[in-house]
Amino acid sequence: MISPMVTGHKILIINTIPGKMNQLKKITVLLVIILFAISCKKDVNDLSALDKVNAPSNVTAMFDITQDNSGLITILPNAEGATKYMVTFGDTIDETPTEYGLNETITHTYTEGVYNVGITAVGITGLTAKFEQEINVTFKAPENLVVTIVQDETNPLKFSVSAKADFATIMDIYFGDVENEEPVHALPEEVVEHTYSDPGDYIIRVIAKSAGAAITEYSDTITISPASDPVNLPIDFESFTVNYAFSDFGNVVSAVVDNPDQSGINTSAKVAQSTKPSDAQTWGGTFLTLENPIDFSTKKIFKVKVWSPKAGAVVKLKVENLTDGDISAEVDAVTTVANEWEELTYDFSFIDTGNDYQKVVIFFDFNNPGDDATYYFDDITLTGSAPGSGLAGTWKMAPEAGSFGVGPSQGDMSWWAIDEAGISERACFFDDSYVFGTDGSFTNVLGDETWIEAWQGGGDACGTPVPPHDGTAIATYTYDAGAGTVTINGKGAYLGIPKAYNGGELTTPDDAPDSITYIIDLQDDGNTMILDIDVGGSWWRFKLVKDAGVTSPLTGTWQMAPEAASFGVGPSQGDMSWWAIDDAGVSERACFFDDSYVFGADVSFSNVLGDETWIEGWQGGNDACGTPVAPHDGTAVATYTYDEGAGTVTINGKGAYLGIPKAYNGGELTTPDDAPDSITYIIDLQDNGNTMILDIDVGTGWWRFKLVKN
Repeated sequence: MISPMVTGHKILIINTIPGKMNQLKKITVLLVIILFAISCKKDVNDLSALDKVNAPSNVTAMFDITQDNSGLITILPNAEGATKYMVTFGDTIDETPTEYGLNETITHTYTEGVYNVGITAVGITGLTAKFEQEINVTFKAPENLVVTIVQDETNPLKFSVSAKADFATIMDIYFGDVENEEPVHALPEEVVEHTYSDPGDYIIRVIAKSAGAAITEYSDTITISPASDPVNLPIDFESFTVNYAFSDFGNVVSAVVDNPDQSGINTSAKVAQSTKPSDAQTWGGTFLTLENPIDFSTKKIFKVKVWSPKAGAVVKLKVENLTDGDISAEVDAVTTVANEWEELTYDFSFIDTGNDYQKVVIFFDFNNPGDDATYYFDDITLTGSAPGSGLAGTWKMAPEAGSFGVGPSQGDMSWWAIDEAGISERACFFDDSYVFGTDGSFTNVLGDETWIEAWQGGGDACGTPVPPHDGTAIATYTYDAGAGTVTINGKGAYLGIPKAYNGGELTTPDDAPDSITYIIDLQDDGNTMILDIDVGGSWWRFKLVKDAGVTSPLTGTWQMAPEAASFGVGPSQGDMSWWAIDDAGVSERACFFDDSYVFGADVSFSNVLGDETWIEGWQGGNDACGTPVAPHDGTAVATYTYDEGAGTVTINGKGAYLGIPKAYNGGELTTPDDAPDSITYIIDLQDNGNTMILDIDVGTGWWRFKLVKN
């Protein structure tokens, strides 16, 4: 005998044998009881979520009256979290509430008089919230209409209107900015707000209504003047009276808009939007003209919050004279994240303060044609001091007990501090370097190993650096001597230990912040750096000491000059007659021209390539932008040797290079596996050390590269 048993969506087939029927019945009953118990338990668990449901809130109602002497009132209730409404109309003694569903229009006929309407919003759990409103039903024509119109002090586009009149039940308010306008129904003395989209003249009309056919009407013309206040630094785009008159060029379109992503470092209401359509020029951008010239006498660091749909986009900031475009200065920064806000820093410490600069110009995805991408920017501020002040050079954690630790207050390391045994155990950490470039660049140089903690997936021991805290961050720093702070900008860049950030300690590398600010105190003639950071309920302190290092004119960040003939090849040194990059190539290889060559003050060297660089056929690519290919992917632990007398620079480290990766002494690579351990270039520094001309003999010809200091 075969018996089916349905269990949820499954059928359990039980084979039975004669003589075992009673036993089977017992088993079947037991299974049913178990299944029922499980089902009941699940239902109870599902209902437990209702314990967190709150009562309805923001209970309101809109009232209107029919002007036919019938006394018919229409009520439209509204509330958050309501499932139904219980309504009392106030015209019956011991009235029983009437139930109405959501979005149900409620009507009731009154005789002349004053009534209290009660509306109780009922939530899914039975919790309630009540709203009461007094209404005056009369059949007389409204008299003595008084209308109050108030313009907002902050936003001149915003107005509030209220009205009162004898014998009035409802006020119909028209704001006059749309055709076939439906009025706002308001009760007497109820304040109604309205925001206009554009300046202009508008007629506000108020009609006082009772239950009778007669009405009383009032109208007034308001004038909203265009924003006319001048633009001054800092620029936050929040003012309704400042005329943010963008001057667009190269087919770029800019405007002030609502912040589309109020998160992260920028939760402000208004931001600037700049769209680069498909027909926009590579040099397209926009500028704002300031009321007065920029005061660069004490502050030379610009900061701008930007939101880019792509990482690796060049955002150029330029300042320009009011009437002479040839008097200008510009600095490039590169976005490091996509679809989120980040703050870019621009160091204008080199600027000629003898000139006046009154225009602030910004270019997004500079040197690339438009692709219909939309960018946002906000909070343009001038702050800080020249980044090189006192910090430029290579620093390391002081190899001594108490050089870093944590405690309940600033400078207090009573909870934990490194001891002599810890210094020995963490030798891989104490040889890490923090390199401050004279150009405002910052680099963590970690080598093959550093101290890896459990939150990084390690075992609180020496190990391979874990991204993004692995020294590959494209970072900058801003030193504000007046405020006594230093800010490290770049996801994964840090001072001291990687887990400490403003307000907390990391529990996963993925949560690394885009910037960290430390309190700084320089001591010992600028050779000792004391850093403090509040991590929320506790403070970390670090003591760094300056490494004597090697003074080199190469220290800093360099990039290939973004111009035609910046690199090429030919039969002899300096001759690029065989092939040289042209303007079209500069545009096509934007992923290459944003690569950086970083010379550390401690003779460390890094290729910083970002997500993409130019990948050729010998690397397995298609002569197009693509993911960097090892070992030429920026992960090489490398150093450099500059011999000024011989006019050479040698890059030491398999996969490290200057210019292009395939060129080496005596040949050109045909496979990445054959990358040499070192490459020596002939070097000529020009333009006060800001331009580097490199030549290399590859056996069958000579390559030349022109690098410029960032």
